[in-house]
Amino acid sequence: MSSGKPVAGRGGPKADLPAPTSEAVINALPLPVLTVGTDDRILHVNHAGETFFDHSARLMQRRRLSDIIPFASPIIALVAEVRRRRASVSEYGVELVQPRSGLERNVDVFATPLGDDDDVVVLMLQERTIADKMNRQLTHRGAARSMVALGAMLAHEIKNPLAGIRGAAQLLEQSGTEDDRLLTRLICDESDRIVRIVERMELFGDERPVERSAVNVHGVLDQVKRSAQSGFARHIRFVETYDPSLPPVLGNRDQLVQVILNLVKNASEAIGADAVDGEITLSTAFRTGLRLQVPGSRERVSLPIEVAVRDNGPGVSADLLPDLFDPFVTTKAQGSGLGLALVAKIIGDHGGIVECDPVPRRTTFRLLLPMSSARDGRESSAEP
Repeated sequence: MSSGKPVAGRGGPKADLPAPTSEAVINALPLPVLTVGTDDRILHVNHAGETFFDHSARLMQRRRLSDIIPFASPIIALVAEVRRRRASVSEYGVELVQPRSGLERNVDVFATPLGDDDDVVVLMLQERTIADKMNRQLTHRGAARSMVALGAMLAHEIKNPLAGIRGAAQLLEQSGTEDDRLLTRLICDESDRIVRIVERMELFGDERPVERSAVNVHGVLDQVKRSAQSGFARHIRFVETYDPSLPPVLGNRDQLVQVILNLVKNASEAIGADAVDGEITLSTAFRTGLRLQVPGSRERVSLPIEVAVRDNGPGVSADLLPDLFDPFVTTKAQGSGLGLALVAKIIGDHGGIVECDPVPRRTTFRLLLPMSSARDGRESSAEP
């Protein structure tokens, strides 16, 4: 005779698993959620909201919405509209500038009244950065691929004539006057510079599969820092903020060194040779939740390894940002504009993402890379 009680493992509910509280559910959400009460006072904020606004919940609950969002922001008007209409309202592509850090973000905002209380409004923000990263990364890869044929053609059609021009200039230099020698030296120097640009472009034509293994990214960062401090960045202070438990990256060590060296060199040049307070921060972190679909297949790859290079230089112009990783885009008088394009290609070949946060005095280039694991799914050992 059945007792009528549900049996664990036979389709019935498990009595030893209590239902999660509403607060636990909200805190588990990866999107920032705020509850705003009378006079726009913040009543509650979830964990993602604390991270997004860089404030603790306890501190934010002492403030009004206008203390963390500019008074003229459309979000303030959106809350008022929800109260007036007593219905949910959404707005997409809102520019949000945080007063504390000056960080600009583009967000989608969803607002709704909480139950029967018309004065209490729930706000949920969804940053568009992740979606935009995907779109821009595909653009970066397309731009890099468009350089393949051009690089191969230039290597053949330009380097050979330049060798003849340089040889002729050297012959003229032997019999010319002092003024003539200045001009012939200029011809040789500029010819050499063009050859160096063409050689860098040849790298875009390398379509061979990248040989990847488990790489300790902290070893890569240490190597780059030592190289920079002994040369172009000897006047700059380096700050390291590493996650010591970070698993190894699935990548090519030499190429990762090249990528980070390019980013550190750009950061050093942005700070300037005469700066007395120049600072570059190298950081690593483990980020969960970001997955990218591999082009041409249904496979989705996780990109949990974050490597960032931040400098306290003047930042990147907003109108330059959309094309920053395209070839020949540069703000430097003597720059070739190929360094960041090559960074985008290498990271794209690794299946990762590169993104720039162009905040003045806090400009950050961020790499998101796949984690290395053994065939059985266990974490694999990394190269030093």
